[in-house]
Amino acid sequence: MTDTALESLYAYPADRTWVTANFVSSVDGAVSVDGRSAGLGSPADRKIYLLGRELADVVMVGAATVLIEGYRGATRARPLPIAVVTTRGSLTPDLPLFTDTAVPPIVITCEAARMPELPAEVIVAGDTEVDLKVAVAELAARGLHRINLEGGPRLFGSMVAEGLVDALNLTVAPVLAVGDSSRIAHGSVIPPVDLALASVLRADDVLLLRYQRRNSS
Repeated sequence: MTDTALESLYAYPADRTWVTANFVSSVDGAVSVDGRSAGLGSPADRKIYLLGRELADVVMVGAATVLIEGYRGATRARPLPIAVVTTRGSLTPDLPLFTDTAVPPIVITCEAARMPELPAEVIVAGDTEVDLKVAVAELAARGLHRINLEGGPRLFGSMVAEGLVDALNLTVAPVLAVGDSSRIAHGSVIPPVDLALASVLRADDVLLLRYQRRNSS
């Protein structure tokens, strides 16, 4: 596919807030190899990952993923803010997320969190836990309607449980990872969420799947 056709296929709907989750998984459901998702990566997955950021207004990610994956801030020509969700004081101002960025990140937390002083815009959403509906509404109020959810599994599971995920871009890597890796969504047991398959692309042995929640339009 041409880049233009790919952008059209993965484009966000206009005139509404929309959350698209982006994950890579092994054939047997592992979300990482040796603790990091990079072990499942490929050029095709990287292309979709970067496209997801190009089309979005903001990246939403959990603090654990920021620490494990070594997230840096936005340094592109069109700086994309990173919104980090955390209920603990695990973020420190010396992280690359804060020191290597062209735009201050957004930290979404709760009243009970003991946060150090950070070079970021801090949104307090909830008392003892982050209220994710409030978090999404706060991002939308800032004009950040196209939300690219990059993990991790616990945040993704919580977002699904709250009915906040509209679509999923899932890369299936052609490996069997076995091990004790988490699945892409983790959390409390909820009724299954019905998805519609929106598209399937193949790059050699890698599958690039797009799903949409059936009641999202």
